Amino acid sequence: MGTNGSTMLQPLRQGLPPLDPAAVSNAASCALPPRYEAVREARRFTRRTLDGWDMDDRFDDVCLVVSELVTNALRHALPADTPRHEERNGPVRLHLMRWTERLVCAVRDPSHDSPVARETDDFSAESGRGLFLVDSFSDSWGWHPLAGTLNGKVVWALFRLQPHGE
Repeated sequence: MGTNGSTMLQPLRQGLPPLDPAAVSNAASCALPPRYEAVREARRFTRRTLDGWDMDDRFDDVCLVVSELVTNALRHALPADTPRHEERNGPVRLHLMRWTERLVCAVRDPSHDSPVARETDDFSAESGRGLFLVDSFSDSWGWHPLAGTLNGKVVWALFRLQPHGE
C-alpha cells in the first residue's frame, strides 16, 4: 500500500492544539444526538455561539468545518447498533473554545479509530472529502485519544482570528 497520497493529510496526532487551556476566554459545548439531524443542531449551536462572541464574520468557514467533523463522527465513529433516538447525553459532543486570536472546534466521539482522508477511488466520492475541506478551511487540525476513563477521541480544528480593531 503506497503512502505517497495519504501522507499529505496526516493529521497531527498530538495532545491538543498548541494553546494554553487556562487562557481560554470563552468556551461552549453541546451534546449531539446520534442522528444526522445533529449536523443541523451543531450548525445552529455554532451560529448562536459565534454570534454571542461577536464572531459572525467567521461563521461560514467554522460552520463548514463543524458540519464535516460532526458528520464524520456520526458516520464513522458510532457503532452500528447505537440507538438513533436518544435525546440527551449523545455520544458525540461539540466543543467551541476561543482564545484572543484563536478559535478551536473540537468534536468528541466514542471511536478510537484515527480520522482518515480516504482516497476517492477506493471509497464513494462523497465520503472522505470532509477532511480535505477541514484541512482547506481551518489553519490546522489534528486528533488525540481521550485519556483516563473516557472512551474515544477528539478531532479538532483551529482557526486564527484577527485581533479586534485591525
